[in-house]
Amino acid sequence: MKDKMDLHTHTIASGHAYNTRNEMIQVAYKRGMEIFAITEHGPAMPGSCHEIYFVNYRVLPRKYETMTVLYGVELNIMDYEGNVDLPESVLKQMDITLASIHPPCFVSGSIHENTTAYLKAMENPYINIIAHPDDSRFPVDYELLVKAARDYHVLLEVNNTSLSPKGYRQNARENYTEMLKKCMKYQVPIVMDSDAHVDCMVGEHTLAVELLESVEFPEELIINSHSEKLYNYINYGTA
Repeated sequence: MKDKMDLHTHTIASGHAYNTRNEMIQVAYKRGMEIFAITEHGPAMPGSCHEIYFVNYRVLPRKYETMTVLYGVELNIMDYEGNVDLPESVLKQMDITLASIHPPCFVSGSIHENTTAYLKAMENPYINIIAHPDDSRFPVDYELLVKAARDYHVLLEVNNTSLSPKGYRQNARENYTEMLKKCMKYQVPIVMDSDAHVDCMVGEHTLAVELLESVEFPEELIINSHSEKLYNYINYGTA
């Protein structure tokens, strides 16, 4: 499998990451990425960027040598209605938009409430990827999640950091296994991402690849191998 992209990374601007934009980009290029995205945490995450930071992405170049560089946001889903921490006026300016649940910003509810939060977020036309829906602290109905991703044309992420022994998300491998089986059933694509907060983790998808191989997940449903298909899912190039 050819792995051409990493679409979920953070720089020092996110408040709890450790490298600059240029450092992350240079590592991505050296590791052969064709598409690389920097997706800082939304403003509800303690220590992260103000809204104006995201608006000012317009000044940044989208090319580094032969690599396309995208700029976006990892939004925080704030409640069971799927509200997020940036307005639509800002989201429509992002190249790529992820949405996820984080403990500082979301209080876990029932399976129904947590699932509804994801589904409502997916209704937002500017949300492209649901990031790390894998944490048993926030249980979800994977049947409904995967079917909604299909219906709203949203990618589901397999997050390499979640699978790491150093990670703090609970039962990620088991939850991803269930999600991936549903994705195969409904022919829903996924994307592997590093969720790198330090440059040495850029493009690191080893654990994600191992999991996908273990369930015999078809390569045609892995967006990382098909960069031309990515642009059908993200905001970049649609304006």
